[in-house]
Amino acid sequence: MSNVLITGANSGFGLLTARKFAEAGHTVHAGYRAESRAGDLRALARELPLVRPVQLDVTDQSLVDSAVAEACAAGPIDVLVNNAGFEVSCPVDALSDEVLQRQFDTNVFGVVRMIRAVAPGMRERKQGAIINLSSIVGWLTVPYGAAYAATKHAVESLSEGLWYELAPFGIRIAVVEPGVFPTPFHSNVVTATEFDENSPHWANAERYRGAMRPTMDGVKSDPQEVADLVFEAATTATPKFRYAAGADARAFIPAYKSMEFEAFSQALLTRGGLADWAAPA
Repeated sequence: MSNVLITGANSGFGLLTARKFAEAGHTVHAGYRAESRAGDLRALARELPLVRPVQLDVTDQSLVDSAVAEACAAGPIDVLVNNAGFEVSCPVDALSDEVLQRQFDTNVFGVVRMIRAVAPGMRERKQGAIINLSSIVGWLTVPYGAAYAATKHAVESLSEGLWYELAPFGIRIAVVEPGVFPTPFHSNVVTATEFDENSPHWANAERYRGAMRPTMDGVKSDPQEVADLVFEAATTATPKFRYAAGADARAFIPAYKSMEFEAFSQALLTRGGLADWAAPA
């Protein structure tokens, strides 16, 4: 059985993934950042003793090192799942250095910190799996979410490079690209303090959110699909590099890749009732 380390495992996809691996008999070191938000994870650990909560903030190198050391005390780390992340909502021209750095520190630099801590042991043993959670917006970008999308574009590129670099050492790399799922992630989106009613973008953003809300609220996708795909990516005998999760990801990613941006953007806006947001002449 494998020794698994998951970041951001206190809720959503991370918590479901921890359950998935533990129910399959794997030891899971499930990272959480704040004790105040670890209640569901603690409950899961009482239900499944193979789940072992570990404090882990991917923006804190000392906590990264201590969590990896704790996981390694149970044996070499066989699977790393980089799941921790959050989303900032803000127009690009209002993004402060602080907000953008915070977004990248968690979603990109945190991924690299974890990889640096775990990959050397995998290279030495010539085995292991690193699964990075990307997103549908690792391909395409939507209004007011460019900072988050930029981090997921970065995760895609880093993962591709990692695939080439670690293949000679027998280490599998995969990215899982969820679309919209009903998890706490979307209710925890952080609106930058610079983005408020005084912003010249605010009225447009409110219209955009209102137009898209029925689509978001109507999502019926089961978050378990993402946990199942992470597990598959780490354990299948015939691994792929990319796994799109959710009907919207499986539809929109190929459409985006097959269309010119101008056509795709108008299709997206039309779907949201915003067709009058025409491209400049």
